[in-house]
Amino acid sequence: MAGVKAGQAHGRAEAGEGGDATPADTKGGGKRRLVLLALPALLAAGVAGLWFSGTLQHLLGMSGNGPKPMALAAPPPVFVTIPVMIANLNAGPGRQSFVKLGAKLEVPTPADAKRAEQAMPRIVDLFQTYLREMRPRDFRGSEGTWRLREALLARAAIALAPGRVRDVLFTEILVQ
Repeated sequence: MAGVKAGQAHGRAEAGEGGDATPADTKGGGKRRLVLLALPALLAAGVAGLWFSGTLQHLLGMSGNGPKPMALAAPPPVFVTIPVMIANLNAGPGRQSFVKLGAKLEVPTPADAKRAEQAMPRIVDLFQTYLREMRPRDFRGSEGTWRLREALLARAAIALAPGRVRDVLFTEILVQ
């Protein structure tokens, strides 16, 4: 009888009865978990794709194709010519080097242009003083030109305060 009970218990374990887990049962649960985890991830990826492609905004009526407010037309900038300057550069003892610089100031309004014309002697003085301290190697490459533009823009802003200067535009730069 003990042998029959042992055989019955063995048969139940193979059939999956009695609460014993078999490898087949765990695989089914793993697939179910994978589906439950992957489904929200795929749904989120699909929504993100629709959002960034603009399709979801269009479907929700958020496409922004409605009437757009009219932009105020900005007045065209005014350009003020700075006289061509020639300055000695700081080339070191026994060496002479010169820079010839032509530039224009971009100002936002005609009132600022008038202020720039009145302050032109001060602007030229500030520019000349700065140029005399530069070395020939300071003009090399686009980075040198960019630094020169930024320095001259700061000096022009000081000379025109409280007026504004938008940019310094070079018409000529010659280093000898």
